[in-house]
Amino acid sequence: MSMKFTDLQCKEVICIRSGQRLGFVSDVLVEVPEGNVCAIVVPCPNRFPMGRREDFVIPWNCIKRIGPDIILVEAKPDECRVPRPRPGLSP
Repeated sequence: MSMKFTDLQCKEVICIRSGQRLGFVSDVLVEVPEGNVCAIVVPCPNRFPMGRREDFVIPWNCIKRIGPDIILVEAKPDECRVPRPRPGLSP
């Protein structure tokens, strides 16, 4: 099965453990040079306007079903939170 990245962006990600709506796919992580997708990235809701920003980075093997409108994942959202890199800073 093949899918375009833009097809993933239109889908909402839902955790099947808790029923929590995590948000919409904003990016994917790809292994280079193999080209394998290893995770999807979903921005965490921002509770404070100037607060710290995080993303849910959900490993590809946690995806249980990709439907026409949603992606069902089996993951613990708190364990998938990763701070978002700040623009202009090198790792």
